[in-house]
Amino acid sequence: MGMHQYIQGLGNLETLRRAPGFFKYAEHSVAAHSFKVAEIAQMLGDIEEHAGNQVNWQMLYEKALNHDYTERFIGDIKTPVKYATPALREMLADVEESMTENFIQNEIPAEYQDIYRRRLGEGKDETLEGQILSISDKVDLLYESFGEIEKGNPERVFVNIYTESLSVIMSFEARPSVQYFLKEILPDMLNEEFADRDMLKKLTRSVMAKK
Repeated sequence: MGMHQYIQGLGNLETLRRAPGFFKYAEHSVAAHSFKVAEIAQMLGDIEEHAGNQVNWQMLYEKALNHDYTERFIGDIKTPVKYATPALREMLADVEESMTENFIQNEIPAEYQDIYRRRLGEGKDETLEGQILSISDKVDLLYESFGEIEKGNPERVFVNIYTESLSVIMSFEARPSVQYFLKEILPDMLNEEFADRDMLKKLTRSVMAKK
């Protein structure tokens, strides 16, 4: 027993593709997504601290870097399937939790098991760090879907992903980091030159108005 399987699992994340089953101009791996989420979380954490909120940086980095590690066990399941019913979502979460616990018990040395239960557990909770993770995860997903829309991808799913991601971000509108994103970053994204810019601006205004 040692940490070999944990390190080897990092390589698995490089081969797991995001949004499987759909045509994409740019492929994104789970490993790349985890890195980008950590970078985005770092930026949002800076904004929160600038607004006077105290960030537990160790917790934030642990949550961001490890939030999708367990996808090495079940893969990145299509979003429409994953959220088809609450019961199915709960079943998938139970399977993932069970396989993660089995991995920890069999592959992680006993003296480190509690640490990795914390790191590989569900990171999206009510703490400031958990909220930043939820926002960062959707910001990256927003940018992934935007990249496909910008390139003229005909798959409707990317418009749906953009809409759902922005809706989740808007649910944290009270956070200073989200206010900054909506005021300073999102407008720059929508000012890029691309064919469907007017459509996306209209969709963005519609989602924001609903919140």
